[in-house]
Amino acid sequence: MSVQDSNGNTLTDGDTVTVIKDLKVKGSSINLKRGTACKGIKLTSKDEEVECRVGKATVVLKTCFLKKA
Repeated sequence: MSVQDSNGNTLTDGDTVTVIKDLKVKGSSINLKRGTACKGIKLTSKDEEVECRVGKATVVLKTCFLKKA
């Protein structure tokens, strides 16, 4: 299973990624602005999704909106 970001770089557990587009998080009042860094990502069972912590919340983000930092 190979998980890739929007630029085609391979992602692994513990990487730092940057959000490339403003995102609204469903079920929460959190809005992620472009350029927000997420440290220590975790890979999920789906190739196109990763988990990361934003503040005190854990969110699942699609890799098409992320780039490796």
